[in-house]
Amino acid sequence: MKVDTISEAKAQLSALVERALAGEEVIIGRAGKPAVRLVPVVQGAERRRPGTLKGQIRIAKDFDELPSDIAEAFGMEP
Repeated sequence: MKVDTISEAKAQLSALVERALAGEEVIIGRAGKPAVRLVPVVQGAERRRPGTLKGQIRIAKDFDELPSDIAEAFGMEP
């Protein structure tokens, strides 16, 4: 559904919101051109739970050491 002006959208905002929630695309125009699209907010499926992989990830002891060939490629070692 396309609404031509913002004034029209103001007058029928509740109905436009209901239409958008029902899945209809609502476009509001300004100066005869499409300006914005009214869409429903999509909630995330599940909240993030920090620590769910605790004890399952291992970091190697040499993780922070830069291999000499890469250091040389970046001009850090002769």
